Amino acid sequence: MTTTLPGNPENTTADLDMSGYRVTRRAWVAADPGRAYDLLSTVSNIGRWSPHAIRAQYEEGAGAWAGAWFRGRNQRGGTEWDSRSQVQEAVRGVEFTYTVLGSAPVPVVRWRWTFTPDGSGTLLTQTWQLLEADPVLGSTYADLDTLREVTAGSMEDTLVALARWISENPAV
Repeated sequence: MTTTLPGNPENTTADLDMSGYRVTRRAWVAADPGRAYDLLSTVSNIGRWSPHAIRAQYEEGAGAWAGAWFRGRNQRGGTEWDSRSQVQEAVRGVEFTYTVLGSAPVPVVRWRWTFTPDGSGTLLTQTWQLLEADPVLGSTYADLDTLREVTAGSMEDTLVALARWISENPAV
């Protein structure tokens, strides 16, 4: 279903309010916060766990530090696309946050991982937040609602796969 926005018959993204488009999911993993951080901040690992990430790689000379850039390749529903992201926060064992550029060179999505010690492991908190409207993400609230639902499911799948992978690979 496509909904035309009041006062926006062309369905441009200019009048979309992004404030309600945020998802947070949590999972416990059998690794200390430093190891969990190392696994997730090594962006080339994400394809192991995410159902939509094909690959990611830091750009030449970059790594897990604030200001570093990386590129990714993603898929969903038979569509593939490339992305460029910049690390915003990189504190080992505490937080790894990055933003994804949209069709214009401005951040449109923020991904944030936090790592909280919890017994013999870590409570991972993953948050996805839309920052700016971008036609590539959708041009109606219905599009963005669907994107949020798909993203929430992908986050849950990623966290389950990550927790399983860590339990099966305790020394890696």
